[in-house]
Amino acid sequence: MRFAARASHASVDVHRVSVGSFGKTSLVTRLVGSLLFVANATVRGLVGRRPDVILVSTVPPMAPLAALVVAALRRSTVVHWLMDLNPDQAIAAGLVRRSSINARLLDWLNCRVLRRCQTLIVLDAQMAERFTAKTQTSARLLVIPPWGGITKAVNRDPSETAFRAANGLLDRFVVMYSGNHSLVHPLETLLDAAEQMQDDPRFVFVFVGDGHGKTSVEDRGLPNVVSLPYQPRETLADSLSAADLHVVTMGDNMVGVVHPSKIYGVLAVGRPVLFIGPATSHVAEIVKNHRLGWSLRHGDVDGVTAALRSAVEQTPAERATVSGRARAALEQAFDPSILRERVADAVLEAISRR
Repeated sequence: MRFAARASHASVDVHRVSVGSFGKTSLVTRLVGSLLFVANATVRGLVGRRPDVILVSTVPPMAPLAALVVAALRRSTVVHWLMDLNPDQAIAAGLVRRSSINARLLDWLNCRVLRRCQTLIVLDAQMAERFTAKTQTSARLLVIPPWGGITKAVNRDPSETAFRAANGLLDRFVVMYSGNHSLVHPLETLLDAAEQMQDDPRFVFVFVGDGHGKTSVEDRGLPNVVSLPYQPRETLADSLSAADLHVVTMGDNMVGVVHPSKIYGVLAVGRPVLFIGPATSHVAEIVKNHRLGWSLRHGDVDGVTAALRSAVEQTPAERATVSGRARAALEQAFDPSILRERVADAVLEAISRR
């Protein structure tokens, strides 16, 4: 998708840098795109009117470098919005060593940014705990969950979706994993369960998205597995609504490092959740507190198959009850309009507290 260089939304003027991404096909293209974005953002921040405040996130990981340079030269306030912890994520995924130059550089950069940071926003309590244990900062610390691509509750029966009809999924119980197939979201336990259940004609396992783990999904060659690419944002509500049950995964060593935000899209479409990951995590808490499904550990293949067979036998009334709980959770605890307002307030308050 190509966006206009300039746009206006109500009273907000948006100016976009010219180069920011070459896609996620390889680490090299991601690195080149990240460096070009940082360079462009730095130049843009140094030219023209002085920024009162800089809101910077950890996507891409080197983005805080632009904030550091611009804030130092133009004496701007910084609000740091952590979407994940790096180099912690890369280290936990086995991509870099803790002693490597890249890891030490990112740690140094994070510490430097925090010295200039007025406000720090993290996504969950575990991330706040991990971060404060690792780094000392005088910045104001706020916990604000993110929001998904669907901002309003969707009430759509799975059988009525165009996605389900187009992909031959009618009359099957659709178990869906939709999102990034990355190293931080292991899929092996789910795939092992699919392999065990390949003779059960009631089930089909649908993997939507892309990433390093896509190959492991397709290499299994299972007859009850359908592998599809990312769906357009404008049809996201339809594709997510096509599932009877959604699976969310998280690596055991990723607590406080990453925050699988796909859970919020699942809440929006009102589907039961099968979470495979550590018991102490924000997704496990959401599933438990709102009684949305099952929370199981990696390697528990028998538990996953038992949960799925239990899910397929639920009555329409039981499924409707879970759907109601999911949508209520979205509206009461994770309403995107409220969360966006909290982020905006954090930015404005950072200016007033200078």
